Amino acid sequence: MSDVVLKRSPSGVPKEVLLSASALVLLTIVASAGAKISGVGRIHAIMARPVERLALRFEDQDNGSVLVRRAEDGVLIYKIAPETNGFMRATLRGLARERERSGLGDSTPFLLTHWDDGRMSLDDTTTGRHVALEAFGETNARAFARLFAASEGQR
Repeated sequence: MSDVVLKRSPSGVPKEVLLSASALVLLTIVASAGAKISGVGRIHAIMARPVERLALRFEDQDNGSVLVRRAEDGVLIYKIAPETNGFMRATLRGLARERERSGLGDSTPFLLTHWDDGRMSLDDTTTGRHVALEAFGETNARAFARLFAASEGQR
């Protein structure tokens, strides 16, 4: 058998290992630059446009119901009866909890948006929280969609 002798650099690391590591770094830089120039792997998000927007305020009542008011004029547009609409309640509770944790009040309304690609979202511009309602299923998104119809009925 023949013994393989590796030449060592002044630091004691075999030169073959240093050359391999250098080649790997160079390959990574070239591949990254190529991807950036060609656009390979880039996500192209199509920006949807809002179809409808509704600024809302939610008021908890002593009996367990939640009143939904249009922020612009304070008109009551919907009443969530006690022990109903669990998804709406959980979503609103989570957003309200975030405001409390941040020490923020309820002066800024929530923004419900229906997008032209069919999605719907609820945003809290105070905390920056965004809830993509369609991510929780069509039935849950429809619960919030009723608020648009209810608001139109109160105009």
